[in-house]
Amino acid sequence: MMWLKLIGIPVVAIGFALRLNTLLVVMAAGIATGLAAGMTFNEVLELFGRLFIENRYMTLPVILIAPVIGLLERHGLRERAETLIRRARGATAGRVIFLYSLVRQISIALGVNIGGHAGAVRPIIAPMAEGAAHAQHGPLPDETRDTIRAHAAAAENIGNFFGEDVFIAVGAVLLMKGVFDAQHIEVGVWPLALWGIPTAIAASFIMAWRTRVLDRRIRRETNATQGKEEA
Repeated sequence: MMWLKLIGIPVVAIGFALRLNTLLVVMAAGIATGLAAGMTFNEVLELFGRLFIENRYMTLPVILIAPVIGLLERHGLRERAETLIRRARGATAGRVIFLYSLVRQISIALGVNIGGHAGAVRPIIAPMAEGAAHAQHGPLPDETRDTIRAHAAAAENIGNFFGEDVFIAVGAVLLMKGVFDAQHIEVGVWPLALWGIPTAIAASFIMAWRTRVLDRRIRRETNATQGKEEA
C-alpha cells in the first residue's frame, strides 16, 4: 500500500502525455496523492490553500514583472531582439537556445538568478531564436515557430532545474536536506550540491544534442514548405 502513495507520478505522466491543462493535471496528482495517503478531500484542499499562502512570494516576481514586459513588448522589444540576432553571422536557433540554457545553468549554480520565462524567454530568447532561423531559412511555418518557442521554454526549465541543484542556498537543495532530516538521515548540503554537478554536466550535453537536432528539424521543415510553395 505504500506504493499507492506514488499514484501522483503516473497521473502527471498520463496528463502531460495527453496534453491536458498543466494546472489541472498537477492539482489532480496532488489530490490523488493526498487521498492515497489517507487524507480527506477537505484536508487536501486546505493544504493546497495553506501552502499557496505560505509560498505566495514565489509568484510575486512574475506578477510584478508581467506589466513591465508587456510595456516593453508593446514598444517593440521582441522585434528589436529578432532584428539584432539576424545581423549575427553563424547564429542559429539551436545555438541561441543552447547558449541561453548554458548561461542560465551556470549563473544560477553561482547563486545569480537571471532570466525566467516571463523576463527573458518570451520577450528576448524566443524572438532571437526565431530571428536566427528566419535569417538562415527565410519565412518559417507556424509549426516551426511553435517548436522553436517550445525549445526556448525547455532551455529555461533545464538550465534552471539542473543548475540550482549545485547551489547550496537554493530551495531545491534545502528541500532535499529537510526531507532527509525528517527521515533521520544525516546528509550535508555540500554533498548534495556536489553530486548535482555530474547531472548538470550531463544535462548540458543532452541540451547541446537537442539543439543540434532542432536546427536540422528547422532546415527540413522549411525546405519542405518551400518545396510545396514552388510546386
